[in-house]
Amino acid sequence: MRNINLFHYPNKLQLVFDKLNKFNIKSIIVGGYVRDFFLNISNIHKKDIDIELYGISSYDLLKDILKEFGDVNTVGKSFGVCKLSLEEIEIDFTFPRTDSKISSGHCGFLISINKSLDFKEASSRRDFTINSIGFDTTKKIFLDPFKGIQDIENKILRAVDIKKFAQDPLRVLRLVSFRSRFDFNVDKKLFILCQDICEKNILSELASERIYIEIKKVLLLSTKPSLGFSLLKDLNALKIFKELAILNEKQFTFISQSIDRFAKVKTNNRNIKILIMLSILCYYLTNKQIEKFITNLTNSQILVKKIITLLREDFKVDYNDSQLYFLSTRVNIENFLLFSQATKASIKTYLFDNLKAKAIQLNIFNKQAIPLIQGRDILALGITPSIHYKKILSKAYEAQMNLEINNQSEAQRWLKNYLIS
Repeated sequence: MRNINLFHYPNKLQLVFDKLNKFNIKSIIVGGYVRDFFLNISNIHKKDIDIELYGISSYDLLKDILKEFGDVNTVGKSFGVCKLSLEEIEIDFTFPRTDSKISSGHCGFLISINKSLDFKEASSRRDFTINSIGFDTTKKIFLDPFKGIQDIENKILRAVDIKKFAQDPLRVLRLVSFRSRFDFNVDKKLFILCQDICEKNILSELASERIYIEIKKVLLLSTKPSLGFSLLKDLNALKIFKELAILNEKQFTFISQSIDRFAKVKTNNRNIKILIMLSILCYYLTNKQIEKFITNLTNSQILVKKIITLLREDFKVDYNDSQLYFLSTRVNIENFLLFSQATKASIKTYLFDNLKAKAIQLNIFNKQAIPLIQGRDILALGITPSIHYKKILSKAYEAQMNLEINNQSEAQRWLKNYLIS
C-alpha cells in the first residue's frame, strides 16, 4: 500500500472541509482522485474532484455553506450532486444515495438520497472495487470496504456488486475502458456477466453519445488501446460497431497494432489524436461504411470527410518540393504523416522525419502554401473583376506548385505574361 502521507489534495479544499466540519458534515474524497493515487497516476493536473458528504441532506444548507468559496451550481440536484467551482478546480459534492432500476438503458434509474447510509452502503452502488475507495478528510484515513486497494495491487477489475453492475449496460464499456487504460485483468465472474449482457444485445440500449465517450477514453487515454478492442471482441460486443465486427483476423490485428503504435505518439491535440485513431479503425472500410460508422458515433460530416481524405491519399517514401506542395492542397501533411507512420510499420522512422522537416521548411506542414498571386495583384494591373479571376488565380497557384513561381517578382512576371497571352 502507498504511504498515506503521500496523498495530497489542494490546500484550498481543506478550508471547505473545515467549514463543513463545523456543521458536523463529514467529507470523503471518492472516485478517480483516490483511485489514481494508488495507480501512481499524478493528481497534480486534475481539474475535478468528487466529494461525498455524510450528515447532511439539505441542498439549501450546502449551498449556503459553499457560496463563500466560489460559484455553486445545483443543476444536478435530482441526481444528488452539487457543483462548486473553486478557482480552476471543479468539485462535485454528492449525497449518499441508492439507485433503483426502473427502465432500460444507462439512465433508467430512480435515484434516492438517503442521509442514513454509511460509506460502505453508499459505495455498494459503484461499479468497480477500485472506484469504491474513499479518503476521510477528518480522520485522514482511507476507507476501503470492498478491498479495492488490494485489487489495484493485484491488477484486477472486479465488480463491487455483480447484480447491481448488471443493471447498467454502460458499465460494460467502462470495463473495456479501464482494461485498456490500466492493463488490468478482468475478474472471471465479471467477464461472464458482461459476455451475457453482450449476447443479449443489451448494449443496444445505450445512446450513441455515451458509447462514443467511452470509446474516446480507450483511444485517447490508453497506452495500449488494442486491449480494449480485444476485450470488446472477446465479449462479443463489437456487434455494436457492425463495420468493425466484419473485419477478418488479419485486418483486426493490423488495426490493433496500428492504434497501439499511434498511442505512443506524444501529442496534446485531442482533435488530431481522435482523427488519426478513428482513421486507423476505418482503414479497411469503404466510404459508405466509414460514413455509417462515424455518424453512428458522432454526427459529424466534417470528421467523415477528414477521415476519408486521409485514407484515400497514397503514401510515397519520397516527395520532391512540388509534390509536397500539391500534397498539402489535398490533405493536412502533419496528420497524413502521423497516420502513415502508424500504419506503415515497415518504413524507417527517419524517412518520416525527413518529410516532416521538408514540409516545415516549405511552411506547409499543417497548411497549404500561401498563394503568391492574389486577387489584388490582378486588380492592381487594371483588370476589372470578372468570372475569369478564379481561373487566373487557379492557374497561378498551379504554376506556384509546379515551382514555376518561387517569389513575388517571379509571380508578377508570370501574371503579366499570362494576361498578355
